[in-house]
Amino acid sequence: MCGITGWVAYDTDLTQHPDVLAAMTATMTARGPDAGGMRLRPRAGLGHRRLAVIDPPGGAQPMTSPDDAVTLVYSGEVYNFTQLRSELAGRGHRFRTAGDTEVVLAGYLEWGAAVAERLNGMFAFAVWDERSGELTLVRDRMGVKPLYYQETRDGVLFGSEPKAILANPLAGREIGLECLHELVGQTKAPGWALWAKMREVEPGTVLTVSASGSRTRTYWRLTTAEHTDDRDTTVETVRELLSDTVRGQLVADVPQCVLLSGGLDSSAITGLAASTLPGLRTYSVEFSDHGEAFRPDELRATADSDFVDEVATHAGSTHRTVVVDTRELISPELRRTVVRAWDMPLGLGDINSSLHLLFRAIQAESTVALSGEAADELFGGYPWFHHEGARTANTFPWLAFAHSINTDRAAVLRKDLRDELDIESYVGDQYATAVSKVDRLDGEDDLERRMRVICHLHLTRLVRALLDRKDRMSMAAGLEVRVPFCDHRLVEYVYNTPWRLKTFDGREKSLLRAATRNVLPDSVAERVKSPYPTVQDTGYVTALLQQASDVLAEDSDAFVLVDRDWARSVVTLDAAEVTGPVRQGLERLLDIHHWVREYRPVFTF
Repeated sequence: MCGITGWVAYDTDLTQHPDVLAAMTATMTARGPDAGGMRLRPRAGLGHRRLAVIDPPGGAQPMTSPDDAVTLVYSGEVYNFTQLRSELAGRGHRFRTAGDTEVVLAGYLEWGAAVAERLNGMFAFAVWDERSGELTLVRDRMGVKPLYYQETRDGVLFGSEPKAILANPLAGREIGLECLHELVGQTKAPGWALWAKMREVEPGTVLTVSASGSRTRTYWRLTTAEHTDDRDTTVETVRELLSDTVRGQLVADVPQCVLLSGGLDSSAITGLAASTLPGLRTYSVEFSDHGEAFRPDELRATADSDFVDEVATHAGSTHRTVVVDTRELISPELRRTVVRAWDMPLGLGDINSSLHLLFRAIQAESTVALSGEAADELFGGYPWFHHEGARTANTFPWLAFAHSINTDRAAVLRKDLRDELDIESYVGDQYATAVSKVDRLDGEDDLERRMRVICHLHLTRLVRALLDRKDRMSMAAGLEVRVPFCDHRLVEYVYNTPWRLKTFDGREKSLLRAATRNVLPDSVAERVKSPYPTVQDTGYVTALLQQASDVLAEDSDAFVLVDRDWARSVVTLDAAEVTGPVRQGLERLLDIHHWVREYRPVFTF
């Protein structure tokens, strides 16, 4: 895993600006703490920060072709690189290293941008081809690895994260009213990147930049196909695909582990990994106020700890529970770290900060972790998949499902901004656009059609937001997290499995339970969905209130966005009076405060 960045300019001699490229590259140091490099030519400069995972002695980047005409910077992992290496060797390519980076470079030399279609993995890379004067940007199918760009007067800037682009004086920091729609609505609109002139390279897409402009090509999208396998064959196919994926993703020359929550998804990955990786390490997170003091809520009926212990014993893993203390979570410096990792103020609070602390603790002992991310989106695990009101609502189901975390994100904004933004209309437009992308299968009845739409929304919208979260929180700690459930072969197969088969025993995630029951203790195989935990200590809320009061006292620039009267009304509350929506509002206020101070956005409304 790494961080990449670059600058292409057709009318500027970039060899005169090495300091700018160095500044852009330096922003990626957390993503690549092991090494860094740059390659600067008159029309193109590419920067790289490396987290060495495969072939640590080799694989230095930027990497160039034997004739020095093509330069690659690459982030991620290609899991089928050994097979591709053999094929390319048979076509005459010679390799100097043992890793996947040189395979991607040789693949480009052999097939051009079409190499993307041959890669199985999570990746984002950039190729500068001196022969054609073209820059090619490529992102993996599911959008596991991030990649952003901004066109300039005579070229383009790009980076793994917006901060790399923002380090270039050409980038600008303007944010117009239209930029705020997605920040508040959070529908994961394709291509959105908050900053006015910046865009995200969409998953499954190749972006080519030349002196005459840019063009995009979609090399993969989630498509509809008929499913003809019976139940037993479907279960066995899922088992084989997932087993093969986990084996393939346990390739590294550094210590590896699995993130274990005690839920079905991470436990399945743990069970499958244990059969491949002797001495498997597993990690979980727990808040210091949980344990015997744990209080069930509408989303979490049980604490994770007992299930975690059962899985670790069943799999024979060496397990460590990382205990997070409230005092750590409320640290302003930790909040700034999280905001910097995202480059934006999402206001998710302890859900993000505790995850980053978990990853920081893991990174001291392991470099690679496998995660159960995306299983709920793929197999239908969330409660709103099974809630009639949510799944028949004319909007994104997760927004229609009422719970304490799903609150009005516009509530903390100034009233004039709320009125101008009209988030309800924005979300409605995004929903209509997303639904229009779903192909209908001939003969599909209304229920199957509806559930296909819902599954498509999750796999093309919600999962991308969660993958972003996992990537930003882990890479800010220098940890690589792999996501077996995002293997495109598994995604294509399960997406096209009829809903009646996905719930054949009347429960959520029937297919996954059946396919992995052989590696799970019975208690976990039967456990209902329990989402990532949140801190329950009222001391955390008390600290939020105090910090919000401090923000008010210093007359923060956050109030360019936030309703000052709202803040004044809530800081007088006792912790026991703070509801879920108010707590989320406090998190958003504090994130916006730190973001404005760190990034100095120029608001144009």
